[in-house]
Amino acid sequence: MKNVLKWPSFVLVLILSVVLSGCSTGEETTNSSGGGENAAAKGTIEQIKERGKLIAGVKYDTKLFGLKDPASGEVEGFDIDIAKALAKQILGDETKVELKEVTSKTRIPMLQNGDIDIIIATMTITDERKEQVDFSDVYFEAGQSLLVKNDSAITGLESLGGVKVLAVKGSTSAQNIREKAPDAEVLEFDNYQDAFTALKAGKGEALTTDNIILIGMQQTDNNYKLVGGNFTSEPYGMAIRKGDSAFVEEVNSLLKSMKDSGEYDTLHEKWLGSKPE
Repeated sequence: MKNVLKWPSFVLVLILSVVLSGCSTGEETTNSSGGGENAAAKGTIEQIKERGKLIAGVKYDTKLFGLKDPASGEVEGFDIDIAKALAKQILGDETKVELKEVTSKTRIPMLQNGDIDIIIATMTITDERKEQVDFSDVYFEAGQSLLVKNDSAITGLESLGGVKVLAVKGSTSAQNIREKAPDAEVLEFDNYQDAFTALKAGKGEALTTDNIILIGMQQTDNNYKLVGGNFTSEPYGMAIRKGDSAFVEEVNSLLKSMKDSGEYDTLHEKWLGSKPE
């Protein structure tokens, strides 16, 4: 027994650490693989079908596109009918849609958080937004303009020096007016209704956003007019979670079929008073 080989302690420690390291690495690899498979996200279309309804983020304060009737609680508009058509295409029933209110500020976070499946809410396609969401093809062409009182001396961008201009938080309109009328004072509000109320209360001398939204406001109060023409191009797209190409294709398929069948023209005339040019 006196001739039994004795290993130096540092060698034993080295051997033990290698063995333990090997066991640990094998376990972590297995767990990582299983976790990755379990965490794989389902596509939006599959989620909609399993849930049995489409959840669309829409405006509640934008006449012609998405406006909630305080008496009935119904939300109506061009965007709402597009949402219903999408529900019909995916689920075979246009009533299988849940409408959730979004604003220009909240819509992208709500989409990214999974609170809604799609944004259909007068949303302009921009390169900056493309970094956060994917867009459908353009479904409406708008342009930014100005709304003022009928007796206002404001005629366009050149009249805005030192003027208080009202806009909505998170909108391209607020960014654009700062660039195109740097001498104006821009006041931002949470939604269009608040901005229009502020204009009527004299908190500003002009309100700026897309022309078609301003036309909707004008229809509710003929004491106001649009001036200056359109000074930007605002192509609207429906926003989808980044990377969900299958859902983008589904939405683009809907737009194509609506235009081919004439349904798009019918909706355009219903809400905007004329067929698209």
